[in-house]
Amino acid sequence: MDDIRDMIAAQRAELADLLGELPAPRWDEPSLCAGWRVREVVAHVTMPFRYGGRRFMLELVKSRGRFNEMADRLARRDAADLSPADLTEAVRSNIGHPWKPPGGGFAGALAHDVIHGLDIAVPLGFVEPIPEERLRLVLPASTADKSVRFFGTDLAGIEFRATDIDWALGSGTPLTGTAQELLLAICGRKLPAGRLEGEPSARFTQPG
Repeated sequence: MDDIRDMIAAQRAELADLLGELPAPRWDEPSLCAGWRVREVVAHVTMPFRYGGRRFMLELVKSRGRFNEMADRLARRDAADLSPADLTEAVRSNIGHPWKPPGGGFAGALAHDVIHGLDIAVPLGFVEPIPEERLRLVLPASTADKSVRFFGTDLAGIEFRATDIDWALGSGTPLTGTAQELLLAICGRKLPAGRLEGEPSARFTQPG
């Protein structure tokens, strides 16, 4: 348990360092989360640190129990209200925060931070390889995994095959790329052109 919490802390520290060096205009650049800029993603990542249980439930009631609707509303509102310095500090001061998503445990917390960290870093061009031991805790083991079902991406007829580590998922026409790029595709993200190879790549690539 200490090992995975150390990985979470390292992931958040790396994100805080990236954000701390980010010029103000780049906070308004698009992320890989559809409709969110960098600042909305950071507002979302830090939401569990900034909202206590009672306040969270009140916001959920306002959104009629629809979590995704609430998350989008709060990300947009907080991104407008909080400065880049405020948002960066919300990451840095909560590196060791014990938050876990409901039913997800610390593995879910790590996945949350890894995926959203990539949502920010990839379009900004600041991608560093995520350590394999950290990434392996996030990559799904099968297409039936809860994480795959959560995103609802159509993976039928595709074999996701990593080029940098020994990992594959699914069966069918090969789609190759680094493990962390394939993770983003599985999570429904559209990647910049040239990141993935194989016939299915167009389905997971941003339009030109």
